[in-house]
Amino acid sequence: MVRRYDPERRQRIIDAAIRVVEARGISGLSHRTAAAEADVPLGSTTYHFRTLDELLVAALRQCNESFGTLMATRAAGWGAGTDLAAELATVLGRWLAGDRTGVELEYELYVGALRRPALRPVAAEWSDGVVELLTPHTDRLTARAVVALMDGICLQVLLTDTPYDEAYAREALGRLLAAAPPVG
Repeated sequence: MVRRYDPERRQRIIDAAIRVVEARGISGLSHRTAAAEADVPLGSTTYHFRTLDELLVAALRQCNESFGTLMATRAAGWGAGTDLAAELATVLGRWLAGDRTGVELEYELYVGALRRPALRPVAAEWSDGVVELLTPHTDRLTARAVVALMDGICLQVLLTDTPYDEAYAREALGRLLAAAPPVG
């Protein structure tokens, strides 16, 4: 059998794994289900991802990129007079208004990190990245608290199936940031 060069195969497997987790949850993902969804031989999934955890790490990392890109794009325009609470509330609104299944998937993968230690460092990358974007504008402790509040707001929206309330988020974030010591 002649091997076909397929530089997109690894990415197709990751995309397929994300679709499987969206449809069936983490427990529904296996090398076999990812291979079937990606329409590739089973050996391709184990070639690119020796373990299921490796595949889940790649999927979580890809999911993290969408929010990270949105945050980094917004943060690039933040100056000294930026209303950080309003900016962060807007970012959350845009993220939650997008593909909701993607947001739900990201949180499912985070919860999966409770039972799969290999996912924990990737889950931490997201919060660490947001903290780094915030530290030029507030101290590290407040930045970590802001990330925790943003996570909590997102979880409430997802779990209660209520619409995102940007005014509430802006007010809550504003109160938290107002209590922070001056930067500098």
